[in-house]
Amino acid sequence: MSHVTVHLWRVPTAAVPLAVARMAADRWLLRGTPGLTFSKLLGTGDGRTLSPRDADPRTWGLVAAWQRAEDAVAFEAHRTPRGWRRIAEEEWRADLACQRTRGRWSGREPFTAREDLRGWDGPVVSLTRARLRPRTAATFWRAVPPVVADLEAGPQPLLRVGIGEAPIGVQGTLTLWRAAADLEAFAYRRGPHRRAIADTTRLDWYGEELFARFALLGVRGTVSQVSTTSPVGTAPGRGDLRA
Repeated sequence: MSHVTVHLWRVPTAAVPLAVARMAADRWLLRGTPGLTFSKLLGTGDGRTLSPRDADPRTWGLVAAWQRAEDAVAFEAHRTPRGWRRIAEEEWRADLACQRTRGRWSGREPFTAREDLRGWDGPVVSLTRARLRPRTAATFWRAVPPVVADLEAGPQPLLRVGIGEAPIGVQGTLTLWRAAADLEAFAYRRGPHRRAIADTTRLDWYGEELFARFALLGVRGTVSQVSTTSPVGTAPGRGDLRA
């Protein structure tokens, strides 16, 4: 059974060069971390086009999977989060358990779904990640704005972040919802996103893709993209979310 964490760090403009340096250094520092089974350091953006135009050089992230929750707790004393705290003005962390997952990330299946979470009725996090085929990138980017516009017209996620491992061609989304019903209403019942799902197969956009949904077990800290001051549902956890 794996435990998953997401960290987001927001740095002042003057610290952006240090953040870029941390992204390079932490790839080495994370190797051999006790209990760590998978990790990806990520750049972020506002998620409006999923193209380089969205890039937010002040916000950076880490997605990690752990053998045990205790390993994730111990990680807070690791050189990586400690180093980010020295340069960040905000830090946000979510603790997650996987409800469902399909696809691969860098050739791996990084998350393990838990059968006991199928009836979860608290807040959920959706993570998507894809590697675009160069020949289909233009059609993909043209399809994104209608989906984003439809998202903004319906139930709003508490948090929406574009994520990426490279400036072009390898990107995804991280969204936090009050309940699975809000996520499902956007993903499967509203027209633009349903058409985008159909086009994924019809136009063969991706060389690799992954979708995962998680129960939100706990959250703490703040990051500027969060648009609510309310407690996150009824899930166990601590901390607040604020813009």
